[in-house]
Amino acid sequence: MFTATDHGATGPADRRFSAAVAAVTSAFGDPTRREIYLHVRSHPGSTASEVATAFSLHPNVARHHLDRLSAGGYVEVGLERSPLAGAGRPSKRYRAANGTDGDPTIDLVTHLDDLLVSLLAEALELLGPVEAERMAERVGEEHGRLLAERMEPGEGQRSVRGAMHAIADALTAHGFAAHAEDRGESTAVVAENCPFGDAAAQHPVICAVDRGMVRGLLAGLCGHETDARVSVVLSSRARGDDACAALA
Repeated sequence: MFTATDHGATGPADRRFSAAVAAVTSAFGDPTRREIYLHVRSHPGSTASEVATAFSLHPNVARHHLDRLSAGGYVEVGLERSPLAGAGRPSKRYRAANGTDGDPTIDLVTHLDDLLVSLLAEALELLGPVEAERMAERVGEEHGRLLAERMEPGEGQRSVRGAMHAIADALTAHGFAAHAEDRGESTAVVAENCPFGDAAAQHPVICAVDRGMVRGLLAGLCGHETDARVSVVLSSRARGDDACAALA
């Protein structure tokens, strides 16, 4: 178990690390691309033109998103001739790729681009473990605050326990497969899946992003004073703990 660290000033190395972690955490953050993936999964054999029409996009924009999904291995591309098109030129048709466990969404949230992982590893070496962990948490906290701003505005401030249950749902939507457990006066958010995949096992400091995300979500859902009165404690399998969990 380890607790949050204080935030300090940033320098050039910090900014490089921040950019690397932000790239990893937002690899699938484009909402349009995510929705296109889900559309293709529900409508196998879709063409770029059909996707463009469904999302009111220019065909080139739709094709760009599909190409990115294809390059990442999330959709498969095949050439098929429409029965209504006669002997015309076959069209590229897209289908969701089969995941390793039969569910392609698992691959969608766990797959990391090799180039980004290499960039992250180099940034970690530049910063050293202490500074890297501090920056990882900061990036996670900023992202958590952003997520909180998008969650059901107008509900008012929540209790910490209520917020932790909402946080479990938010993290699940971002690939953590999380659930909340009330433990006496505290509540734990337990993650069954890590969207950072093997990168977290190789660089456990990445787990500080998770702690930061929970802190940022708590601050956004309960009020900014949460930072001063709630301590977020994180356990991590990558660091040898029995489970990946944030306790507040």
